[in-house]
Amino acid sequence: MTSKPSIQEALIYAMVTMSAVDRIISDGELRKIGSIVAQLPIFASFDENQLVKTAEKCGDILSDEDGLDAILKLIAASLPKKLHETAYALAVEVAAVDRAVSNEEIRFLELLRDSLELDKLVIAAIERGARARHQIV
Repeated sequence: MTSKPSIQEALIYAMVTMSAVDRIISDGELRKIGSIVAQLPIFASFDENQLVKTAEKCGDILSDEDGLDAILKLIAASLPKKLHETAYALAVEVAAVDRAVSNEEIRFLELLRDSLELDKLVIAAIERGARARHQIV
């Protein structure tokens, strides 16, 4: 049985899973995850030196049979309701880095928002905000 991750670990699980779900973890996605952990206030008490270890733990869980389902349950169980939108927003940020969202990534976002029971208007706002931030000329 996997122990319940901390809030910060659960948020990292959401980002790492988003990056890994299409089996291609890009350098841009890894840089984005590192940047988010380094900059956002929610990670202020998180030891950045534990990021790789946390990502590896997430990968270990994902490699198990029913790993994706286990990760989704861990994320939902570890986060207070007020941080469900945050988890989704961070996953969307990682998906948007490459400016091309794969079918696997879209499916993971659907599963994540369902497991977090997010409102459709909130989902649309988060996704639109990410598109606006990642536009190119």
